[in-house]
Amino acid sequence: MRKWVAAAMVMASMALPFAAQAQDERKTPYWASISAGKAMMRTGPARTYPATWLYQRADLPIKVVEVYRQWRKIEDPEGTTGWMLVNLLSSARTAIVTGDEARPLRQGPSEDARVRFLAEPGVVGRLSDCDGGGWCRFKVGGREGYIRTEHIWGASAGETID
Repeated sequence: MRKWVAAAMVMASMALPFAAQAQDERKTPYWASISAGKAMMRTGPARTYPATWLYQRADLPIKVVEVYRQWRKIEDPEGTTGWMLVNLLSSARTAIVTGDEARPLRQGPSEDARVRFLAEPGVVGRLSDCDGGGWCRFKVGGREGYIRTEHIWGASAGETID
């Protein structure tokens, strides 16, 4: 009986890495963010490839465009692409304000809603409540409001996020 229990435990432990890997894989492209305070981008999917960029900004939004084992080929807000270890990434949805001028964050998802505050280009915040109609709730620190998706990088046009 002990042999059967031991064999069952070995088989179960062998299945765990495959289950975890299956959970990590999603259809590309998809949005994610950098979770680490320091994250290295490389030219290929292994630590032996040269580093091309060191990101020192947690929550920076990225787009995952390819998956290879524990590596993700990503695109950053500037259009730079390279490979990053999956454990340096998060599924937390963030975005960065784009353009050359401050963008209004409104009380509600409407051009008629009161402006709560302005967010400067380069400001990174958390996304939620994207309605598919061009608006997302954008939280920066303790402040939040609704912003047009055309004023941020980190959400696709028409995308819905709960």
